[in-house]
Amino acid sequence: MEAGGLEWLLVPVQQLVSWGAAGAMVFGGVVPYIPQYRDIRRTQNAEGFSTYVCLVLLVANILRILFWFGRRFESPLLWQSIIMIITMLLMLKLCTEVRVSNELNIKRRSFADFDLNYFWHWSKFTDYVQCVLTFTGVTGYITYLWLDSSLFVETLGFLAVFTEAMLGVPQLYRNYQNRSTEGMSVKMVLMWTSGDTFKTIYFIFNQAPFQFSICGLLQVFVDIAILLQVYLYSYYPQKPVSHTAHPVSTKAL
Repeated sequence: MEAGGLEWLLVPVQQLVSWGAAGAMVFGGVVPYIPQYRDIRRTQNAEGFSTYVCLVLLVANILRILFWFGRRFESPLLWQSIIMIITMLLMLKLCTEVRVSNELNIKRRSFADFDLNYFWHWSKFTDYVQCVLTFTGVTGYITYLWLDSSLFVETLGFLAVFTEAMLGVPQLYRNYQNRSTEGMSVKMVLMWTSGDTFKTIYFIFNQAPFQFSICGLLQVFVDIAILLQVYLYSYYPQKPVSHTAHPVSTKAL
């Protein structure tokens, strides 16, 4: 009787925990960008944030959605990708507006110029949207043609999660260039680390495709490296490395 009563209690508790974990997976990935977004909006300065982070996450999550068509995985991971794409577009919109309002150079650059020297350094948010739509269309068409190939599908899945694992690399390199983490939200990186740790454990326990677990671990290592930069540059300040300034690269793009 007691065992039956205990089982009656445990079933809904387990269900709630499962729903909570799924909700954390869907929305937890975007939480780290809330303090960064608020900082940029408050200060009207995006110099400390690299928009290449947005590029990495957009590419990774578009590829992950395409991977889903070839190998179905848990729906919370699919919804996580959709929410993340929307979030990164909002971050790009804010950063572009702030940068253009502070930009002294009146020369405008657009996606239609096809100038690789200014790739991802455009003057309007619509240019970034055009780029994302073009990438989605091309990769979507290729995926449609090769969807029956298990090798292609597995490679696509690996590229998706490996690209996401490289998320922190643009920020890591930007901090190294500046010899400082000023302007970067430490809260964001702490949330990256805790979120990536939770996500990796979630992958392992829910037996997600092996690509997810391996690249999740790599992501945690990159997060830790950025936190080490925060410590080193705070307690051992260094002069920025002198390098030839790109007309736009001195801004946070």
